[in-house]
Amino acid sequence: MILSLNEFDMCKYDKKFDGGVSFGFYDGGLDELKKKVERVEEHWTPFFNGKDRIFCGYANGKAASFCLVSDMGTHKIKGHEFKIGGPGCVGTLPEYRDKGIGLTMVKHVTQILKEEGYDYSYIHYTYLAPWYERLGYKTVIKWNRDGIL
Repeated sequence: MILSLNEFDMCKYDKKFDGGVSFGFYDGGLDELKKKVERVEEHWTPFFNGKDRIFCGYANGKAASFCLVSDMGTHKIKGHEFKIGGPGCVGTLPEYRDKGIGLTMVKHVTQILKEEGYDYSYIHYTYLAPWYERLGYKTVIKWNRDGIL
């Protein structure tokens, strides 16, 4: 999925939270976070290795959702250069799902990428396309382990 950050509107999705929910870059220990990642998707833990920034949604000061913030480089297409980044390994602990924390976290990451001068935000793989569409992301190709659909 892809989103032109020139078109991104931070107000497109607006969820109100009580005072116990906040968002920001993760600055704790990786081992602690990896335990939470493992609860969501075990095979993601190797990606949380300190190479990419990590952004979280917090509930009462504890990470409730998390994602990598990846710089995917600058790419030249038809003579134009585009800086591409995006959220990856987006997850929310089961007890915090369906509260809007995860999608609001992705919204903040998308805004950060825009402010940092990225042209596009790209999501490599998801089975939750309608969820990301709420922020304006669009599917550009559908594929699975067998190839392009």
